[in-house]
Amino acid sequence: MLNTKKYDYLVVGAGPYGAIFAHEAAKLGKRVLVIEKREHVGGNMYTHVEHGVTVHDYGAHIFHTDNQEIWDYVQQFATFNGFQNQVMANYEGEMYNLPFNMNTFYEMWGTKTPAEAQAKIAEQREAALGQLGNRAPRNLEEQAISLIGTDIYQKLVKGYTEKQWGRKATDLPAFIIKRLPVRFIYNNNYFNHRYQGIPIGGYTQIFDQLLDNPLIDVQTGVDFFNDRDAYLAEFPRIIYTGMIDKFFDYQYGELGYRSLKFEKEVLNTNNYQGNAVINYTDAKTPYTRVMEWKHFDGASDEGVSVVTREYPQTWDRDKEAYYPINDETNMAIYKQYAALARQHQNQVVFGGRLGQYRYYDMDQVFHAALTLVRQEFNLPTDYVFTEKKG
Repeated sequence: MLNTKKYDYLVVGAGPYGAIFAHEAAKLGKRVLVIEKREHVGGNMYTHVEHGVTVHDYGAHIFHTDNQEIWDYVQQFATFNGFQNQVMANYEGEMYNLPFNMNTFYEMWGTKTPAEAQAKIAEQREAALGQLGNRAPRNLEEQAISLIGTDIYQKLVKGYTEKQWGRKATDLPAFIIKRLPVRFIYNNNYFNHRYQGIPIGGYTQIFDQLLDNPLIDVQTGVDFFNDRDAYLAEFPRIIYTGMIDKFFDYQYGELGYRSLKFEKEVLNTNNYQGNAVINYTDAKTPYTRVMEWKHFDGASDEGVSVVTREYPQTWDRDKEAYYPINDETNMAIYKQYAALARQHQNQVVFGGRLGQYRYYDMDQVFHAALTLVRQEFNLPTDYVFTEKKG
């Protein structure tokens, strides 16, 4: 017997989608059981503190949004520090600012004005388009060069992209890069969103508060698939945030995912690389980026720094699926699974990055979860989730 307390809902996965739903359902008087395969809550947003440093266990997570409702919502659970991600790129020892902006162009070509930079990019784009003739780009390499020119592509796009996807840029479809944002101003802020930051003390506190309700029980280290049939038989309503293809026993085949490996190192130094995030855009360096966590919030014990190197990996069933490969082949398979999911919609809701097989930023996951809450409980569109203080 798994539904021992007459739970109204089973939530599979204690990441943002599942935790937010559980929190809001409990506020409305519903009893919820949350199960999580990992030994902790928070999903990929999980953080911990060591040597006075807040470490993001699954890669850098900077919260950024233009959505006022989402910003107000997340701030109920933590105070944010206003951190802006200003990424550096290391290409074979050459350093460049990201995203592509006037600092990048000066470092690349010595151009000092927007007109000079625009002329340089236009010159390289025209050369690339001339080589294509009248035909459209056939792969990611041709697409990227036609958008940004050869120099930036070769040094800042090609190697990084090939490591991310595990395939040559000439073998990747052109539609992966629909546009490459270019700023003709001296501005290194990676995101354009109005609200940006990292919670002081990390993200885990957010999930601890979301799930702190007498109507919510949380079980970590529990794999849904060990008792899948029993859960389906005993729970009237299930919010499932795992892989949709695995839920259906891969009956239409595996969907494509990319996995990641994180290698953490504690160093006896106050400052290892001088920046929060440095991308390694050459093909030879096996990792894509290095995060030095103390630069996200300035907190650390004296003489210590913690860094994490991020390695892309080919996914298999023994690895974590981090993000979907939304190419035409996989989307065709996903449509078959989505049709199966609709047949189960009276009992099971598929949500989140893996359940809906789409890439979500954090604010988008929060929005999707609150949208589900409104739909599930027939709440008006102007329903306010934020609790007023005082």
